[in-house]
Amino acid sequence: MNNIDIPVITIDGPSGTGKGTVATALAARLGFHLLDSGALYRVLGVAVAHASIDLQDHEAIAQLARGLDIRFGQEGPGSVALAGTDISLEIRTDLGSDMASRVGAIPAAREALMDRQLAFRQPPGLVADGRDMGTVVFPAANPKIYLTASVEERAQRRYKQLLDKGIDAILRDLLQDLSERDERDSERSISPLKPADDAIVIDTTHLNEVEVMAQVMDLVQKALSAP
Repeated sequence: MNNIDIPVITIDGPSGTGKGTVATALAARLGFHLLDSGALYRVLGVAVAHASIDLQDHEAIAQLARGLDIRFGQEGPGSVALAGTDISLEIRTDLGSDMASRVGAIPAAREALMDRQLAFRQPPGLVADGRDMGTVVFPAANPKIYLTASVEERAQRRYKQLLDKGIDAILRDLLQDLSERDERDSERSISPLKPADDAIVIDTTHLNEVEVMAQVMDLVQKALSAP
């Protein structure tokens, strides 16, 4: 099977829309590989913070991105290790979210991580979760799904998620952070957050996980069974 013939399903959207949960469940159900591109940017952001690299030093950040020692799943499903240290919880903190958005706006950093993302396309198929999977990284994917939800609902989900993990959080601050990140991600000059022209948009504000999965599975089954 040529690389171009390997099916790719993209699930894009802002934080808190449920795309990570949906992508993980979908990949497991189909037996496909999973690319959590957001985790790559979170790891890079945390690594930049650990190394105290100035966010204006784009070449140093790109160099760091090219040499990142990242391992997924070694400590169990969803775990992420950087240079042998488990940072699964750290990358999901506000620092991880903020730094991911900031390094994601740097063209050199995005270019450095592109090959890593493309390498996830392996048989029998790939589910790619992120912000520019359907617009930039895998523009020929089918189907392309874009999940959205109100910023208030996404802040509530994020708040509950953090509390469940034992991480302190303030709802008002989360709402402000999400709003600022949405603006930064949508207005950046490279790979801005937006649905692909041929993406199917699903608003998850008033939907539960089961309802979202039902819609997604219907779209995927139709796409994969098409001649």
